[in-house]
Amino acid sequence: MAVPSSKRRKLSHSPSPVADDDASIASGNQVEDIEEDDMSQDDDAEDADVGADDMDEDEDESEEEEEVQEKVVKAKDNKAQKAKSNKSQASSLEASSAAYTGGTFKSNMFKLQVDQMLQNIGPRQGKREATAAEALHKLKKQMDAIPNREPLPLLEAERDMIKKSKVAIPFPEPRPAHDVKYKLAYEKPQNINVVGSFPLKLSLRDRQAPLSIDMLVTMPKSLFQEKDYLNHRYFYKRAFYLACIAAGLKSSLKDFVFQFVNFRNNPLHPVLLVQPKESTSENNWRINIIPGIPEGTFSNSKLLPSKNCVRPAQSGDDDQAQDLPATPFYNASIQSDSHITSYLKLLHGSSTSCEGYTDACMLGRVWLRQRGLASESNKGGFGNFEFAATMANLLRTGAGSGKPVLSSGYSSYQLFKATLQYLAVKDLAKEPALLDAAGLSVTSENGQPVLYDGPRGQNLLYKMTSWSYQHLRAEARTTLKMLGDNLFDQFDAAFILRSDNVLTRYDMAVRVPCSALTATVSEDRQVLERYAKMFKVFSQGLGDRATHVTIHSPEQESWGLGSARPNMERKGDLLIAVNLDSANASRAVDHGPAAEQKKEAAAFRQFWGEKAELRRFRDGSILESLVWAANSEMPILQQIITFLLYRHFGQDAAASAVFSGDESSRLIKQGNGLAAFQPLMEAFKTMESDIRGMDDLPLTIRSILAADSQLRYSSVEPPLSSQRQMKRPADVVLQFEGSGRWPDDLVAIQRTKIAFLLKIGELFESSSEGVTSRIGLENEGEEILNQAFLDVIYPTGFSFRIRIHHDREQTLVERILKSQSAAPSEKETAAIALATYKRVFIKSPAHTQALQKLCTRYSVLSPTVRLLKKWFSEHLLSNHFSEEVIELFAINTFTRPWPYNTPSSPQAAFLRTLTFLSRFDWRADPLIVDLGGDLNADNVAAATTRFEAWRKLDPALNRVVLFVASSNDVEGTTWTDGTPAKVVCGRMTALAKAATAEVEAKSLALDVETLFVSPLADYDFVIHLNPAYTSNKSKVASGKYKNLAIAEETDAELVDYTPTDAYFHELQTVYGQSLALFYGGAGSTTIAGLWSPVTAARAWKVNLSYSTVPVKKGEEVIAELNKSAVLAEMARLGGELVKKVEANR
Repeated sequence: MAVPSSKRRKLSHSPSPVADDDASIASGNQVEDIEEDDMSQDDDAEDADVGADDMDEDEDESEEEEEVQEKVVKAKDNKAQKAKSNKSQASSLEASSAAYTGGTFKSNMFKLQVDQMLQNIGPRQGKREATAAEALHKLKKQMDAIPNREPLPLLEAERDMIKKSKVAIPFPEPRPAHDVKYKLAYEKPQNINVVGSFPLKLSLRDRQAPLSIDMLVTMPKSLFQEKDYLNHRYFYKRAFYLACIAAGLKSSLKDFVFQFVNFRNNPLHPVLLVQPKESTSENNWRINIIPGIPEGTFSNSKLLPSKNCVRPAQSGDDDQAQDLPATPFYNASIQSDSHITSYLKLLHGSSTSCEGYTDACMLGRVWLRQRGLASESNKGGFGNFEFAATMANLLRTGAGSGKPVLSSGYSSYQLFKATLQYLAVKDLAKEPALLDAAGLSVTSENGQPVLYDGPRGQNLLYKMTSWSYQHLRAEARTTLKMLGDNLFDQFDAAFILRSDNVLTRYDMAVRVPCSALTATVSEDRQVLERYAKMFKVFSQGLGDRATHVTIHSPEQESWGLGSARPNMERKGDLLIAVNLDSANASRAVDHGPAAEQKKEAAAFRQFWGEKAELRRFRDGSILESLVWAANSEMPILQQIITFLLYRHFGQDAAASAVFSGDESSRLIKQGNGLAAFQPLMEAFKTMESDIRGMDDLPLTIRSILAADSQLRYSSVEPPLSSQRQMKRPADVVLQFEGSGRWPDDLVAIQRTKIAFLLKIGELFESSSEGVTSRIGLENEGEEILNQAFLDVIYPTGFSFRIRIHHDREQTLVERILKSQSAAPSEKETAAIALATYKRVFIKSPAHTQALQKLCTRYSVLSPTVRLLKKWFSEHLLSNHFSEEVIELFAINTFTRPWPYNTPSSPQAAFLRTLTFLSRFDWRADPLIVDLGGDLNADNVAAATTRFEAWRKLDPALNRVVLFVASSNDVEGTTWTDGTPAKVVCGRMTALAKAATAEVEAKSLALDVETLFVSPLADYDFVIHLNPAYTSNKSKVASGKYKNLAIAEETDAELVDYTPTDAYFHELQTVYGQSLALFYGGAGSTTIAGLWSPVTAARAWKVNLSYSTVPVKKGEEVIAELNKSAVLAEMARLGGELVKKVEANR
């Protein structure tokens, strides 16, 4: 992750279908006595208006970095002075600053960012808010004018409503029986309140999404009887009352559109959705009219979570209903309609008694929105209201001792973090928290969390399920980990970055049509029961393969007033999302209970059916087992899930399941794990053993180190994946023990290396049967650079390129750089030699060793790196980015995964890496990667200092564009000195942004292969290469005799020879100054290019470095690049390698 920026940030808003997550039980202002010109409030509610002031839309620009750093230094000095003086009192500003900067954070930068964000996200009063307030006046006035309706039998009331008003009563399922004894009536509302975040000014500013306002209509207590809390009677009367309101408003307010919608996706809570008919920016709002009841309408003791309130006709009274299962969701849905006034007082009281409460609520709102959490049941059932009410309760009391969990003296950040701490640490599913509920016993049902608010008789978390609660706790734990990072500023990860996309958030997802799961469902509660069964089956079936399973039901749509409520539980797809344990996910055999464990074995067979089989293992144990096909075209996880769906939900569910998350595996060969590289690793050990066994070497071997992507599990093509011989040898660095027999001259050292390599080659061929060797030369013309290498080729096809490392070289090169007598050209050559020496002999082996360890720690890191390299290759960027830089990009996703946890699937990790690249500001920020947990503050400080020095030395970014450091390399320019150029980095960022936008837009409908298709029209010209020279496939099928084809494939002269690579390098040498070439490396079928700005038309002169043609413009003759001639010459140089050349401009 990038180091913390020293500039203030503004919160970037992402469009959301709902502007804010207003509470169904929330604080609000009384609007019963609304006047025509102004909306006056009750006395209590007037105080509730005290909150954040209206803010302007535009904010001042960020402060300069130096000014911010100066403030940081001053803040630290002030804090130190106050600590020394031991003052017991401090101003609120100082206390707030100390709260942010104390402990975890070493500076006040985080506080500055939070303050800036709060200023930018607070609500404002504009034209949209004014038109919404005017609509509230109209609705209030019209609802007061709706006439009462005499009590009518249900059938007559329903018939009258649809016949006279064209409104269908939105009864929940099951619908009321036709012969019910009670009657339905309508009376004028007891009062009308505006509730939720709008009157308290707690809503987030978002001009894209509609402004959402909740309007409570309190039904008179006289409409209800004592037993109406039973068997949906309350909800039937509530639905009729809502239909009466809809009929009265529909007939008189023609400027509005009225629809029914299930509030927060709760089928027991239909509300009236009001929207303006004319769609403009000023009319971008929506009002939810919510029926409620006065507090005390029903006894709290009758609606405890442990009570049953939905009873069959024969169950009779309470005593006979004790054995029936509890109905906690049903009970809490009634309670949530009756305690709005009480929660008004609670939330309002918290905002007045605790200074940081309001801002803490705003932080919570941002945190929830960025993670896709909301009060809707299909979004977790924990939203803005639940967060605010939980925090308000914890400020007032706590379970057990009754002492407040939170202190009113906490700052907003401390309140926010402490609330997350409570959610993360306290398991409310195993140990329900009973607040101010002495003597009451409440248990959790099916893993549902319980945070019981005793005074109001309400489980605040009643809309949460066991899976959504696990998800909430996981998000809280992850956020606490990132906020505890002492090295980097995690403000962006905590509050700015969206992490709710299924493809990046989860490792695997399965979509099953709801119609295949709920065909036999007749009641609303049965839908949730079916989802709970799905969670239980998947959790048990996947076992330790999955760390978390969550279920997302489809969004429920609104429906017209005259239509019956649609069967929304049968529309759309049910999404089962899974986070995997990469160590167990691909296991082919599962072990169950032993045969002698009769009860457990019977349960195992009952669950798995015919798939379970009894097996004897080598250790003598006889176990129930499951065996999955490891070599099947269907991945093991997909086999398991398909079987679970078939076994427990039927053939239709199994056949219609659509899987997402593993599509990328087909893009790379042998894309799972490290198995494809093990033969080469074994060959490397053999080669090392062979060298160490050579007795005739004049010096003892100190080390033999791997220094190649093939030896660190990160090459796109696995070794020997499609040929009998490696096309490119694996680099190896050999070092002898120190000796005074080495010459003390750089040129002589290089000659001595050649002699050593010749001797090693002779010993290989004489001691190892079938091994061939050859000496190769490099860096010709630069005598002080490494001059030679030895290629060793085994008969198995594996080959290695050995270079000798002598540590005395660095001292001698540094001596030249420090010499006063050395010529500038000598020093320039020495600088190049030193950088090359460090890169080849020190940094590359260290990087390889670190990546080897990381690939064994993170089993999906290897395929992730390979996918990312393929992406760079397909977009023709491979020649500009070293393999090490691409590897560091991928490693960063694993060692600094925020705002996620460490990925456990290659596709999720790959997409997260693209997301990082899309937002990585390489101009202003360095990339500092932890290669194993040993990154410390000194490393970060050293790398940051070097980055700042480079930016001052090279502000135009002509030499160092990317600064990529690591815990092994704080210099940051080892792999990026001189390349890539700004235009190339800009291209990378643009492609990553386009890919991320595609992922966001398509989500589960994404075809991952489209991310690897590069738009060639962006280039000035494209050279298409002959596929016969780019394919890695065997040429046996091309018409040659098999023995000749095999002989060609095993020809040692073809090792490290790729015609297309040689052609590209020749083009780069000849035309490098006049154009920029883009090439994907071996296997790429195209070479693209951009004309350099230096070739623009200019005054005619001789000795231009590129082909020109004279063009007369007016009286002047200018020289223009002869593009057609240059392209023709390129085609001639390529010969039969070139299929065709396209000129785009």
